Amino acid sequence: MQRYNGLAQALHWITAAALCFLLPFVWVAENFPPGEVRTFWYLLHESMGISVFLLVLLRLTWRWRHAAPPHHPGVSRVQNAFASVNHALLYAVLLVMPVTGYLMAGNGQGVPFFRVVTLPGFARNDALGVAANTIHVWGQFAVYTLIILHVAATVWHVAVRRDGLLDRMLPEQRFQGGHGQGALPPGPPLGG
Repeated sequence: MQRYNGLAQALHWITAAALCFLLPFVWVAENFPPGEVRTFWYLLHESMGISVFLLVLLRLTWRWRHAAPPHHPGVSRVQNAFASVNHALLYAVLLVMPVTGYLMAGNGQGVPFFRVVTLPGFARNDALGVAANTIHVWGQFAVYTLIILHVAATVWHVAVRRDGLLDRMLPEQRFQGGHGQGALPPGPPLGG
């Protein structure tokens, strides 16, 4: 089975880790009254959002120059189509969310990026801020749904089908045992 190359794998897992921080930061922020603590958590959320945006741009640029490995031969065309749509929508929503977040945060002010640099804001535009907020708030549900579908499909391939599909996004695993070196073979499929 062909795998994604090392950089594509690293960018995938770094993006996943960034999302694991980004989402809870805003949930924490919302539990504090306006003030320094709330601002700090929003700064982290906004900075991670900008980071995810840059990671996704890097991933798309890399993908444009380096084709994905062919689909797994044991996966149906319908499942491949579903996976492709899910991936495309994930990329889209992971670009839209940081843009709408920036339109909210930069509305009339600069946007600090981890307090290292301040990205330029723009003239205050309340209508734009309201529209961006609406898209951002509703977009979060698309993020949750697409991530849940992505993880559920991965769990299904790992735990039910046991077809080794996850290996495409992991470095090759080698072991040294009494019978020489080599990648561990995938387990037998369960229930077809």
